[in-house]
Amino acid sequence: MKKLFFTAILLGTIFYSNAQETTFGAKAGVDIATVKVKIGGTTATASETGYFAGGFANIGVSESFSVQPELLFVAITDFNFLSVPILGKYSVSEKFGVLAGPSLNYYLDATEDQFKLNLDFGATYEISEDFGINAKYSMGMGDVSISGIFIGTEYKF
Repeated sequence: MKKLFFTAILLGTIFYSNAQETTFGAKAGVDIATVKVKIGGTTATASETGYFAGGFANIGVSESFSVQPELLFVAITDFNFLSVPILGKYSVSEKFGVLAGPSLNYYLDATEDQFKLNLDFGATYEISEDFGINAKYSMGMGDVSISGIFIGTEYKF
C-alpha cells in the first residue's frame, strides 16, 4: 500500500511539474567585483571589472515562482571562475521578477580554497518574450571573498 501511495505521489508530481513551462537561454554582461582578504585583524580590498557569460534554465514551479539554475564563466582581471547559482525567481508582474539563492563558485586559478559559496539576490526585466535585462548582487563569504554586481542581458530560446 505504501509503495502504491508513493508511486501515485511521484507520478502526480511528475505530471504537475511537466505542466509548468521550462525555458532555456544564454546570458552575458559585466561584473563589477570587490575582492576582500581578511588576515588576522587586517582587511584588504580591491575593485576589479570583468565579464560573465553562460547559460540558464528557468523551470516553472507555479504560475509566479520558478527555479533558475545557471552556469556562468566569470573573468575578472586576476580571477577566473565558474559560478553555478541556483536561484528562486518570483514574478512580481508579467515582465518583472526578483531572484535570490546560493551560488557555488569554483576558482580556476586558485591553488587553495577553490570552492566558495556566495549568496545572490537581484532582479530581471523582460523587454520582450525572448530578450531581457538582469542585475544581481553576489555576496561573497569567508576570509577570502569575491562579491560582485552582475549587470547583463539574456536571450531565451
